[in-house]
Amino acid sequence: MASMHPTPSGTRDVLPDEMRELRAITDAMRQVFERHGYGEVWTPAIEYESIVGRLDGRNGGYRLFDDHGSVLRLRSDITVPVARVAATRYAAAQPPLRFCSFAHVYRGVKPGRGQMREFLQAGVELIGSPGPDGTAEVLAILCEALEAAGLREYRIGLGDAGLYPALLGAVGVDAPTADRILDALVARDLVRLGVEVHSIGLDAQTTELLLDVPQLRGGIEILDSVPEQVATDRLRAVHRAVPADVAERLIFDLGLVRDLDYYTGAVFEIYDPAAGMPLGGGGRYDDLVGRFGRDLPAVGFAVDMNGLHIALAGEERGEGSPGRLAPGAEGGNVA
Repeated sequence: MASMHPTPSGTRDVLPDEMRELRAITDAMRQVFERHGYGEVWTPAIEYESIVGRLDGRNGGYRLFDDHGSVLRLRSDITVPVARVAATRYAAAQPPLRFCSFAHVYRGVKPGRGQMREFLQAGVELIGSPGPDGTAEVLAILCEALEAAGLREYRIGLGDAGLYPALLGAVGVDAPTADRILDALVARDLVRLGVEVHSIGLDAQTTELLLDVPQLRGGIEILDSVPEQVATDRLRAVHRAVPADVAERLIFDLGLVRDLDYYTGAVFEIYDPAAGMPLGGGGRYDDLVGRFGRDLPAVGFAVDMNGLHIALAGEERGEGSPGRLAPGAEGGNVA
């Protein structure tokens, strides 16, 4: 009996049959990106901790030292390195700048949750194009790329990264408490969210508002039912700007807050009934490129290629039905 030599948890070998399928998927998506003028870039897997470490939000990361004692970090996403490239290597280029990439990223994860430490992402970054038109362009390309890969039953959850923080500020929640509430929201932990909101000691009406808004999800009509304190103008503007076929894929989610701190406006995630977790996502990061020295608005997305591959296989087996959206997403109620 052959002895086992396992790979580290959260990593895996990809064998030829699966590799051929992954290559076909990435080739189909690359053709879409290039057809729309997105040039492929490749950045180092390691970056200086002093440059990117403060920008990767809650992802964690893997640190190492070079022979000069400098602290390095394995990239935990694609967006931050591409923002660095746009600001430094294209400092005088006329915007908008369009980049695409296919690269492995590395995340610190909690053991025992089945999460990957290393995985392949495909994505685009549109730099220098403000919302809502820039957001609409990226959403349209995302949908076209997913369909070119063969995905059929997917939906896009669309929210606004600034919506709930603005609401917390408007009702007088202090910054430390707001951070704890947003951490619970990122984790979709509604029980912890409730505990944190109740601990503030606000009046019953305000407490109910803070608990109800993150659970509002649905079609464009859901925006007509929100209280006037909730700013939905940017979401409405995106809906008006996207093509009709993209609009049909959207589920508005007022509780959507992604786990990267640089998002400033529209944020989105990809769901499919054949997958038990989001296949990727993205959003606007209008302040990020400026941190590297060139003030440009930007928007982009990244797709987890392993998750996409699993969803494609599930759809082929007939698992892509409206009753099997991502957990908490039944009936268009996306979590």
